[in-house]
Amino acid sequence: MDTEQPRPQRTRPGYTGRMVQYRRNLIPGGTYFFTLTLHDRRSSWLTDHIDALRDAIAEVQARRSFQIVAAVVLPEHLHMVWRLPDSDSDYASRWAQIKRRFNGHLKAAEIPIPKDARGETLIWQRRYWEHTIRDDADFAAHVDYIHYNPVKHGLVEQVIDWPYSSFHRYVSAGLLPQDWGGSDSVMATGEP
Repeated sequence: MDTEQPRPQRTRPGYTGRMVQYRRNLIPGGTYFFTLTLHDRRSSWLTDHIDALRDAIAEVQARRSFQIVAAVVLPEHLHMVWRLPDSDSDYASRWAQIKRRFNGHLKAAEIPIPKDARGETLIWQRRYWEHTIRDDADFAAHVDYIHYNPVKHGLVEQVIDWPYSSFHRYVSAGLLPQDWGGSDSVMATGEP
């Protein structure tokens, strides 16, 4: 008797058909490294509209305190290390507010923004990378990664030459020399 065998399902190994649950590490007063990226990796909206991004961050910071320990803004992505207040672990809503305010600026400036099938604007990638800073060595490695990032991406040869970086604040405070992170340096920490 010829019976038809069931066809095997074509799925990825480990795929269960359920939505992935992202687990964020929420530590009141924690220090976190973030990477946020624009949907269009060819865009330069972040540096083209740096004042709008700064305003969005400042407005959210004024309402919901947090400290920016280190930051770099590149044309289509940014990295930051934040320290939250002792009783607070909610960085997600802060990022949502910053993104929403920046989006509003682009819309008000009548920048042509693509939309997806649901009509949602395609400005930011939906998810972002977050890493909880574990100790002093982890902190130093991520701050170095942030400051070296424009060199890594070939935007400048010297870290000091990138204007959208907290590196300048570190130099002014005497924490780093002006010639730190030349083009022959290698940083191995940061975004996955």
